[in-house]
Amino acid sequence: MKVEPFQQNKSAWNSGAYQAWVNRFGTPNEAAQKIIDDPIKRIGNAFEHMDGVKDKKIINLLGSNGNKAVALALLGADVTIADFSVENEAYALELAAAAKVKMEYIVSDVLSLPMDKLSGEFDIVFMEFGILHYFEDLHPLFNVVSTLLAKGGRLILQDFHPISTKLISSKGTTANIRKHKVTGDYFDTSLEEKEISFSKFSSYENKEPVVQKVRLRKWTIGEIVTSVASEGLFIKILEELPNLSSEVFDKGIPKTFTIVAEKM
Repeated sequence: MKVEPFQQNKSAWNSGAYQAWVNRFGTPNEAAQKIIDDPIKRIGNAFEHMDGVKDKKIINLLGSNGNKAVALALLGADVTIADFSVENEAYALELAAAAKVKMEYIVSDVLSLPMDKLSGEFDIVFMEFGILHYFEDLHPLFNVVSTLLAKGGRLILQDFHPISTKLISSKGTTANIRKHKVTGDYFDTSLEEKEISFSKFSSYENKEPVVQKVRLRKWTIGEIVTSVASEGLFIKILEELPNLSSEVFDKGIPKTFTIVAEKM
């Protein structure tokens, strides 16, 4: 029987995520200490678009393991996460407890959030990295974003740049041998099955993990911008960024982007 993409993706994210985060970040107690040491660093350059977070109501859609949300809570924000993985929830709540901050975690498909959350009371909707490709239609997603935000509230969206995810493939582990090729179709609209993003951290002692597969729809910049702007959100910034983790890798290629939009 064919499994629908949403159910396949939900099942994958509820099969091994907790252990993957322990492998990646350490136990929640260990990870919390690193966030406490420098919460702004953990949020990254998105923080500069938030104009301060103290006492602001922020919802982190598809907030995963809670690293960014806990950092925001440490800086004084009132933070909620919405995500469909109970394993992500378990890690995130343990992380928040270890950091001694309060945080609400809603286990839900973001397109089916509880009605009491759709009351237009959030100052910021924060979405970051590797999330848009889980949606087969972006308009319902950004309609939810618009409904969540108070008037004048702000969407801050960061994700991987379509040039790098849809068009160019890169091989090579040093700057001297790094090679790039145009191998993709920028305008391809099909779903692509890939290993889930945490698979590289899924090793278990004395046992090989079952590699989970997800089905993704990769979007163009034009499709993303149009979907945001079509739902009552005024785009103030579209920033395209190079590889911020390296000054020598991928020079001249956009690797990520940031959209800042306000509810009109």
